[in-house]
Amino acid sequence: MQVPTPRSSAILGRLGLLHPKIIDLSLGRIATLLQKLGNPHLKLPPVIHIAGTNGKGSTLAYLRAIYEAAGLRVHTSTSPHLVTFHERIVLAGQQISEDDLCDLLEEVERINDGAQITYFEITQAAAFLAYSRVEADVLLLETGLGGRYDATNVLSNPALSVITPISIDHQAFLGDTVEKIAFQKAGIMKTGIPCVVAPQMLPAFDVLVRHASKIDTPLVTNFAITAEDDDGFDIHINDEALRLPAPALPGRHQYVNAMVATVAVRTAGIKAANGNDIDTETISAGLKSARWPARLQRLEQGPLIDLLPEEAELYVDGGHNIAAADVIAKWLERTPARGDTVVVMGMLNNRDPLAFLRPLAPFVSGLAAVDIPGEHQAHVPQTLADAATALNIPATACSGTTHAIETLCHTHPQARRFLILGSLYLAGLVLAENA
Repeated sequence: MQVPTPRSSAILGRLGLLHPKIIDLSLGRIATLLQKLGNPHLKLPPVIHIAGTNGKGSTLAYLRAIYEAAGLRVHTSTSPHLVTFHERIVLAGQQISEDDLCDLLEEVERINDGAQITYFEITQAAAFLAYSRVEADVLLLETGLGGRYDATNVLSNPALSVITPISIDHQAFLGDTVEKIAFQKAGIMKTGIPCVVAPQMLPAFDVLVRHASKIDTPLVTNFAITAEDDDGFDIHINDEALRLPAPALPGRHQYVNAMVATVAVRTAGIKAANGNDIDTETISAGLKSARWPARLQRLEQGPLIDLLPEEAELYVDGGHNIAAADVIAKWLERTPARGDTVVVMGMLNNRDPLAFLRPLAPFVSGLAAVDIPGEHQAHVPQTLADAATALNIPATACSGTTHAIETLCHTHPQARRFLILGSLYLAGLVLAENA
């Protein structure tokens, strides 16, 4: 992990002041800056562009692991970061170094020359510049927010587009119905370029199909899981059957993400380092080796682990919307604990804690609510505790994660599974101190 210095922190701080809004969806500003930079986004390796509400990061992680198992050099572009900004820019398999990041950001800052632009737009422009300068075989590009007007959507000819499951999220920016959100996600589709579409709710699927037909995008949808167990799953792609192993990331919902990544690899047609098609054995090796932090990640060390009872487990997950809560609930249902399951929860105030906790309530014996240090837009702990109480989950407002774990150990001595949920920002803080 790269460690930020006062220099990179200062540069990123300055870049965050170039626009009065944190989010202002538009393609004009980044297009102007990219032109000043010599259009680096036109000098990239083959790009797989990924949008969706849930599963984008996990799908990208499987794609990266598969391509690396095939001997390829892989760039990745993700957001937000969990611990340090360097996570966002991975160059041929390695996080950008601190010195290179600082030089890159200062170069882009100088060329931008104080023009109004959002933090995400200018840093994404910097990322494109970095990707254009380092050789690689593929770039895995995750949208930041939405798709249609997302700063990543300046590419005219990706090798492939992928749309993961769509649900309600970011309503203030993308719309208050799944149809409106799907329309925004559909914006990454390009004429004549295949788009792999994960299983969707019917209203979202209808929007995607109509938009694809309008702009002549070939949709790849003829695939499905036909059987699954703890050891793996069977999928059909067109008329072909494949048996794949259980992927590295926990939860049966990951079978869907692994399937989508498999279909994407087979559709994109990017060859292995030996010049051959990427075979099922290589795909299986990638699925089993993928890593993606804060997705039901079990922590094994750190000060919070030291507070737990013997044989207790601690997991951290950055999921923060209803769809994420649903998949965590299904995981809890399938994996009974040896004792009580308890939750430490922090959440931004643009999220509905009651809706998030509702699917979890049948499996949770207690909750400790915390603030998110450094986030002034977080719910105060008492608001989260009140939401839990309304669902008959005994809850306490606490002063931080250490206090929360100590409190839950005291109030629920039978607890053997501890979950930290509700925010990627909270997950990042926990991982910085305990991973």
